[in-house]
Amino acid sequence: MATTKAPDAGRRSDRSRRAIHDAALALVTEQGYRRTTIEGIAARAGVGKQTIYRWWPSKAAVLMDAFLDLAGRTAEDAGVAPEPDGAASSGGSAPGFPDTGDLAADLKTVLRATVDELNNPVLEAVTRALTAEGIVDAKLGAEFVQQLLDPQLALYVTRLRAAQEAGHVRAEVDPRIALELLIGPLMHRWLLRTLPLTHAYADEVVDYAIGGLTPRA
Repeated sequence: MATTKAPDAGRRSDRSRRAIHDAALALVTEQGYRRTTIEGIAARAGVGKQTIYRWWPSKAAVLMDAFLDLAGRTAEDAGVAPEPDGAASSGGSAPGFPDTGDLAADLKTVLRATVDELNNPVLEAVTRALTAEGIVDAKLGAEFVQQLLDPQLALYVTRLRAAQEAGHVRAEVDPRIALELLIGPLMHRWLLRTLPLTHAYADEVVDYAIGGLTPRA
């Protein structure tokens, strides 16, 4: 007599999680964070509310997990394999951060990519939602920094330290402060929508910052 294969609970859970992630991202993009609800996510994903609450304590937690999953998939699609805990690779450059020997060119490449990500309608809505919610929810904000921002910032630190070793950046410069000269202006313009966020602006930010980082005659 033919036997019936038992359903793969793990595979079913993976499908449900992905459906919930996709539903959360889609709803936030379409109608904003405030109008997105657990009920709406459940209905869009085709699961019960209890399924969502079994894995996540809140809407914000669902969105955080969905965004991290999206970021991971984006990195995989780009052929970037992130190191554990944002650690640098054993070579001279950090994974996902170019090291051509031309610091300005490398920084412009990365900041232009950052501009593209911030201007991406799918990523923008979710990033703004998490940023806003992280301001009022300290726990969520800390998780956002630890899981997403810190590993990315570590790549800047590694590249700037390599530039210091090569004599392209002054030895006394603190890489952690220096990277804020690069990222801070982009985030300010993006968050407040003061002016368009463009590649040309990213290039100018690099040029202005490099003037303060390079050795002085």
